[in-house]
Amino acid sequence: MTIADKQLKCREIITKAVCGKGRKFSTVTHTVTPPHNPTSILGAWIINHQYEAVRSGDGIEVIGTYDINIWYSYNQNSETDVAKETVSYVENVPLSYLDPKHRASTEEVYSEATQEPNCVEANITSSGSSVVVRVEREFAVEMIAETKVCVAVCPGGCDDEDGKDYEFGLDDGDYEDLDPDLLDEDL
Repeated sequence: MTIADKQLKCREIITKAVCGKGRKFSTVTHTVTPPHNPTSILGAWIINHQYEAVRSGDGIEVIGTYDINIWYSYNQNSETDVAKETVSYVENVPLSYLDPKHRASTEEVYSEATQEPNCVEANITSSGSSVVVRVEREFAVEMIAETKVCVAVCPGGCDDEDGKDYEFGLDDGDYEDLDPDLLDEDL
């Protein structure tokens, strides 16, 4: 039975769906000034990362904080200490995909740190009084909202369709030349 035989009708429905997505990797630098002039850096790490997401303009802002801890030696490597500093940040993640027909009043935003803030380098400045820390971080964001989708409506309801086959006008011969080894396994 072909669709033309049943005179297929369409209907718009409203549903919640992912209406926007984005991802952003960034590298930032922070300067931490310990109470003593450091002789050498023994370790640097990031802890206590907290964040939340809010809709902003054409993207989603991730607003958060984390603590930078730097273990360093001073006084010609004869003593050690840990310098601690809390850093606040705002990361604007643009949406690479956005459904223009979503209902703005129903927006919900979510973010995930796909790479938690991580210290990749810590160096003593040329003046010798501060430490420059390079931090990498990455976020993936989603915006969920109500939107309209178009669906096919079966005139007799679902019970009328049990055991019947439909043809959607695709000619199976169109795909005979495809090499199945080239198909993407992730689809």
